[in-house]
Amino acid sequence: MNETKPFNQPVDEYQAEKASNSYLMSMVAIMVGVGLPIFNLIATFIFYMANRKEAYFVRWHCTQALFSQVILFLFNAPAFVWLFTIIFRDNEFNNNFFAYIAVVLLINLIEFIATIYTAIRTRKGLHFEWIIVGPLTHSVVKNKEEVI
Repeated sequence: MNETKPFNQPVDEYQAEKASNSYLMSMVAIMVGVGLPIFNLIATFIFYMANRKEAYFVRWHCTQALFSQVILFLFNAPAFVWLFTIIFRDNEFNNNFFAYIAVVLLINLIEFIATIYTAIRTRKGLHFEWIIVGPLTHSVVKNKEEVI
């Protein structure tokens, strides 16, 4: 994670709250849909769509939250499917399954802590980039104010 200030415009209270809410939305989605990773992704996507025309700071952080949920989904969905194939088919629990679940739980814990931290920082109007997701977000989200 990397704390920077790439935004030329000042961030007002409304923008800071909206940006912070993008991370809180994913937190609520995780709590509600713990066992169903698609719900987390859908909830974050809906929040992203609702805020895609907001100020650059808000759009940027909604996009970063969405990308983090996509990455999390790529790890959680196979774990979810694998568990259901064990429960509803003749598959058995094995060391590979437990190792993958341990990795997925660790990734989810790291993402959970990072999301809380990022929500707090953005609520204060500070920009905070995640190591992998931040550069991807910069490549996708353009600052309309600087283009003009």
